[in-house]
Amino acid sequence: MAQYLILIYNNESALNSAGASEVEQIYQAHGKFAQTYGGSIRGGARLADSDTATSIRTEADGTQTVTDGMFPETKEVLGGYYVVEARDVDEAIAMAKLVPSTGGGIEVRPIIPS
Repeated sequence: MAQYLILIYNNESALNSAGASEVEQIYQAHGKFAQTYGGSIRGGARLADSDTATSIRTEADGTQTVTDGMFPETKEVLGGYYVVEARDVDEAIAMAKLVPSTGGGIEVRPIIPS
């Protein structure tokens, strides 16, 4: 079994302005994902809003610059992730299709074993 990272991108402003019933639906969808694939989930978390991010850029000469905020400026931001075990990328994609995302998307990437 291989491990895959499922990255959850959301439209943060839409999520933050969602009503209580919409938020409840999102939590229920994550619960359904956890019930369906709980045995394969190895980790995961919701991330704090993007305005809490700090970015560190390293230049070719090795100097580093620390700034508030994310690297890209975009409507869709990384909002959370799951680490799952799957037989192959096709199974990981099938799993990821159940992960809710509000106005964003889902990215599936293999984790390189250490």
